This record gives sequence, structure tokens and C-alpha cells, in this order.
Amino acid sequence: MPLPSQPTGERRPRAMVIDGAWRALGPGLESLSGPGGAPLTRTVKLILLPLIVRPGLHPELATDFLAPEPAERLDALIRESGTRLVATAQWFTLLKRTRRALGVVAGNPQDLYFQRCFELAAEHGEPAAGAGALARSVVEDVAGADGGRTVDALKRYLTDAAQHARLEVELGIAWEGRQSAPVTGTAAAVALAGEVLEACGGVEGPRDSPSYTAMVEAGHGGLLGRALWTHASGVWGRDDLPAHLGLTERRLPPRPQVGRGASTATLPAPLDRTLFERLFVVLQSSARREELPTVPELVGREVGRSCAPLGLYDETLRVAVLLGGQLAVGLDPLGIEEPAPGRSAAHRAVNSRWRREASVLRARRMTVSPRPDPDGGVLDALAQDLRTPWIAYMRRLWVRLHGRDVRDAPLADAASAWAVLDGVARSVMMDHRARVRSALRTLTASAAPPATVAEAAESRSA
Repeated sequence: MPLPSQPTGERRPRAMVIDGAWRALGPGLESLSGPGGAPLTRTVKLILLPLIVRPGLHPELATDFLAPEPAERLDALIRESGTRLVATAQWFTLLKRTRRALGVVAGNPQDLYFQRCFELAAEHGEPAAGAGALARSVVEDVAGADGGRTVDALKRYLTDAAQHARLEVELGIAWEGRQSAPVTGTAAAVALAGEVLEACGGVEGPRDSPSYTAMVEAGHGGLLGRALWTHASGVWGRDDLPAHLGLTERRLPPRPQVGRGASTATLPAPLDRTLFERLFVVLQSSARREELPTVPELVGREVGRSCAPLGLYDETLRVAVLLGGQLAVGLDPLGIEEPAPGRSAAHRAVNSRWRREASVLRARRMTVSPRPDPDGGVLDALAQDLRTPWIAYMRRLWVRLHGRDVRDAPLADAASAWAVLDGVARSVMMDHRARVRSALRTLTASAAPPATVAEAAESRSA
């Protein structure tokens, strides 16, 4: 009998059902939708699933693949909420406009306002008379809830000359006080990591793994971090890969600096980031900043954390980096290294999922095609990204673990660790899918005759 989480001839992917129901709602949802008309990832995560589908109350809708009857029920739930969703989109547009007028820049508007907009739509319907004042009140309320835990507050704190000088001294002392570790001790840690991944990746879900507990108690994550300070090599059984797997762009992780600014588009590798850049990501992406320590406390803790092994305090999170590295070096979306002995059940599960992606199949064809890339190299670059998937994987994994470290949220067991590792794999896969689709849309639009493009624009405006 097939598992509920796997497709059969009758079951349909839940994501496909959601997409079809969403598109059937018609116009008015543009601010909640992507360029292709599908619901944004945050729309699904913050509105559709928790507020409309509510899998906790409808467990038959909680699986990745739905039988015909649950699929019809899911479709009906979304269609029945069409009027409220249109009103939600209108409130979101109004709140974003109000936010700009008030000069509020901290936080992601989707994270901050999506659920508030759904509440406004449920209580008031579409924005009407007095909606502007209500929108202003909501924006000010959300902005004030963070208790000053904003990027602007961080910048003011770190650009103060006295604070900047004091923190530079503290960083120097903490960095000089580090202790390195022999590289020879990492072999046993990597072997245990393989055992944990084998236990986590089975079709029945993650099992309890004594090896995970043993890794944490032995401090194997910290051992790896200290080994990186001594130019370790061959840690992962592959001499062609750096031991840090792209966590730094240098031979050795550099001493952290205080920094004076940050930009999402130009963030360096995780272990190369300044205090400002590390905390900028935390404050910029957090939907619950009121739960964070104050800015001075955040900065004080980050001084020690940035000089700790792997840039993390908690040992369970360091072990997760080690597990993630062992998983990452075996990622092979293109299937170019098969057969590959020694791969764990976790590797087989993630690679199998990736290879079913249409964007990956397109990339595989491009890597063997003798013809030049028709768009001047964009698609070829995306295909090449799949030859080194460990770069994007480790970067995203570290950011998530760092966020947990800031919030004192360790990974208590192997199942918790696997939830993070698998979630990062899915996130990287979806990001690559989106970039391939965007490149193909651009290529299709540029290849269309001028008349066709004009007709398409006229049709959209109508």
C-alpha cells in the first residue's frame, strides 16, 4: 500500500490543488500572487494553510498528496473564501501604501501584515470609508510592537563611535581566545553523521538516533568549527571540496568586524559577515521581533557567538551544521555521480525529490546539449548551480540555525534536526525552480514577435 505522502494514480499534489483553486478565483489577488498568477509562498504559509485550510482541524488535508474527496474539499474551502481573499489583497495594498507614507522600512511586509489583513477582511470586508485611518493604526501598532528591535536601531547603536570602538576591542579579545582542534578527530564525527542521516531519511520518517545524542555530548559540531580555523581538508571524504563548504569565501574564516551597514543583495558568506550583517538578517526577516532580546543585548551576545566555532553557541545547532554538511556533499540533483555507494537514506530521499523537478530535468538537458544557451548564459548558469548544490544549501542552513541560536531554540533530537535539514533542502529546491521559471518567462517574452507582446499587454490591461 502506498504511503499517504506519496502520489498514486488517483492522488493529486496538495500544492497543485491549491494552485488550481487559487487561479479559479479570478482577478483581484495580484498583491498576494506571484508573476505567474500562483499564490505566493507566504500566501500559502501565512494565510491559506493556517487560516483557511486549517490542517489541524482537517487532518485529511495535511498530507502532500490528496485523494479525490479531500482534494475537492480543499478546493471548495479556498473557493468559498474568495471574497475574503480579495478583500485581504486590497487591505494589503492599502497597508503597504500607508507603510511607505509613514516611512516604515523594517521587516518584511508580507510577514508583518498578511494575517492582519485577513483579520481586517474578516471584520470589515473590503476597505471602505475610514479604512485609511484604520490602516495607519495597524501599521503603527505593528511597528511599535518590536520594542525598538529594528534595523535602524541596530545601525544607530553600531555607528556610535564609542560603541564601535568598544566592540572592536571585545571582538579582538574573543578572537584571540579561540582554541583550535586537530583535524584527525573529525573522521569519527562524519561517520556518526552518516548514521544519523540513515535513521532520518527512511520512508517511515525520522527514527530516534543514539548517534545524534552521542555527537552532541561529544561536542562534534564544535570540533568541526575549530578544525576550520586550522585549514582542515578532506573532512568530507572529498579532497575537491573545501572543509567549510562555502561558509566562508576565504582560506580561513576571518576575524569578525563590527560593520556599519548591510544589503540583502550583497551579503557575504555566513562566516565572513560583520556583526551588523549577522543581526541585520535576524531583524529583517523576523516576524516576531518582540520576542528577541533588546539591540544592546543582541549585539553583546553576537560578539561571543561570532567568535565561537561555526559562529554558533548551541552545540545541537553546530551538530546540525555537521549533519547538513554530510548531507550537502552527497546532493546530486543531476544524477551525474550515480551509482554512489555510501549514500544514506536521507540522500536518496532528497535527491529523488529533486530529480523529479521539471527545472532539474531542463537543467540536465542543458548540461549535455551541444547547442549554445539561447539566452546568453542565464539558463546555463542555473544548470551549473545544480553541480554545486552544497553552496546554496549550507548558506541557507547556517542562516536558519543562526536564527535559532539567537532565539535560544536548540534541536532537541534527531527528528527536530531532520525537520530543519529537510526543510532547507526543499527551500533551496523551490528557489531554484522559481529562478528557472523566471528565466524561461524572460526568454519567452524576448523571443515573442513585437505584435504578440503588444497584444498580450493589451489583453492584460483589458
